[in-house]
Amino acid sequence: MTEPAAATTTAPGTSGPTRTTVALADLPSLVGTTFGPSSWRTITQEQVDRFADLTGDHNPIHLDPEYAAGTPFGGTIVHGYLTLALVVPLMAEVVEVTGVGTGVNYGLDRLRFPAPVRVGSRIRVTSTLSAVTEVAGGYQAVFENTFEAEGLAKPAAVAVMIVRYYS
Repeated sequence: MTEPAAATTTAPGTSGPTRTTVALADLPSLVGTTFGPSSWRTITQEQVDRFADLTGDHNPIHLDPEYAAGTPFGGTIVHGYLTLALVVPLMAEVVEVTGVGTGVNYGLDRLRFPAPVRVGSRIRVTSTLSAVTEVAGGYQAVFENTFEAEGLAKPAAVAVMIVRYYS
């Protein structure tokens, strides 16, 4: 009897995201698979303020509600890179690669922020595995991630992310 290339689970008694678990060796068989969406995550003004302090990006569009109310956005918006930084925990909700000794973010091929995320909004991510190639000691995987902000017609962010998994 052969093991399935991937197994999916949802926490009992919840309507949360379904997580797909795949062995590293089986990753190439899942090219074209979409994972998610993840659960919704609310981004608060406190998180935005802390991110601004951490990065030194104190643009008033992110921090000053009075200033931001007079902009086309009508209020404070989340830093694009804060949205992007949430890709790791949100992806972890929907896909888990097992048999990995080390996994690293290798980079981005493309990153866009088509629509601003208002502070207090909820976001989630859907991820499609678009390519897997062998590298010395493991695999390189390309995930096309789309961030959805609740109530927006356009994606909040689209990021083509490269991850390397080493056994």
